[in-house]
Amino acid sequence: MKANYGYLDGSGEYYITIDTDLCIECDHHACVGACPAGMFEIMIDDYDDEVAAVKEANRKKIKYDCAPCKPSGDRPPLPCIEACTPGAIAHSW
Repeated sequence: MKANYGYLDGSGEYYITIDTDLCIECDHHACVGACPAGMFEIMIDDYDDEVAAVKEANRKKIKYDCAPCKPSGDRPPLPCIEACTPGAIAHSW
């Protein structure tokens, strides 16, 4: 299942999508430690699996919290994406 966290406003769509089917393959929850903004937490989903989620306090601020890491030009990919199981985390921009 894919869980979307974020919002749509007049300047664009700002979502982080977490594929919980891929997220449960990760035993060490690397995205939590990799995010410099501390946006992720581990929660128990409806199937009693531990999965990553964007903290409630960060969901309306993704545009700003993720801005320092946003890839452009010669910047590497986002730290959360690199730390996680391939395809488990995606950003709308």
